[in-house]
Amino acid sequence: MKSMTGYGEASQHVGPTKVSVQVRSLNHRHLDLQLRVPREYMSLEEDIRKAIREKISRGRIDLFINRQPGRGLAHKLEMDEPLLGQYLASVKQAKKKFQLAGEVGVSLLASVPDLFRVREVEVDAAQERKAIFTALTAALKKLEQSREREGRQLKADMQAQIDQLKRISLELETRAAELGIRLQKPSVPGRNGESGARSDMTELSNTVLKGDINEELVRLKSHVASLAQVLREREPVGKKIDFMLQEVNRELNTISSKVPQLAVVQLVLDGKERVEKIREQTQNIE
Repeated sequence: MKSMTGYGEASQHVGPTKVSVQVRSLNHRHLDLQLRVPREYMSLEEDIRKAIREKISRGRIDLFINRQPGRGLAHKLEMDEPLLGQYLASVKQAKKKFQLAGEVGVSLLASVPDLFRVREVEVDAAQERKAIFTALTAALKKLEQSREREGRQLKADMQAQIDQLKRISLELETRAAELGIRLQKPSVPGRNGESGARSDMTELSNTVLKGDINEELVRLKSHVASLAQVLREREPVGKKIDFMLQEVNRELNTISSKVPQLAVVQLVLDGKERVEKIREQTQNIE
């Protein structure tokens, strides 16, 4: 069992460039992918989504990829040597033709327009792609470990509530048996208690006439046992548990409507409270 909340991060280096991947998961009914990637990696978005879907089936996934070039290495300064050669040749020709004095120095470089230009360093696409998916795989593994850790805690809490539902099922069974025995016992009222005893027996008889709850108890215990079994599965179980909780609630409602005795109703209310606590936890698991 895994929680839907977790966090993982990892990084890789490609030469002086550092690629970092951070991935966070939150509760969501379906799989909702939100990616934030540098423009250099926009063409990889679909492959990144596919890699996430292979690992995660439910939850909101926020993924951030950061590309950090080495300081001063993201751009490159280039000099237009052919242009400088033309300037120097023209200056030399002018000196000779017009008999000009003086030497050509470095100061000329600053006066020549468009002699220098700055361009971005080309990205090694293949190497950076490899680095991105290596970091993504590591980050998703850490995310999975985080979700499994929290999942173990949720599982323990849910198991405790299921144990209480088992107890409630047994107590309901006992109450139903006691009710049947009371109806079978002959009434031996005294002179003054005859009418009161007859009234009590009539009320019990009317309760039983609403229907036997044996079938509901059998189904209730079966659903509770199935809940405990599902908790041991490793595949995503959130939707399964949600469906089973609906069935448990259905049986509890039927039992309370068929046997509206105070003790039975109190047990049913306790059971429904346990169901709601499990349902709250279910919102957090995959």
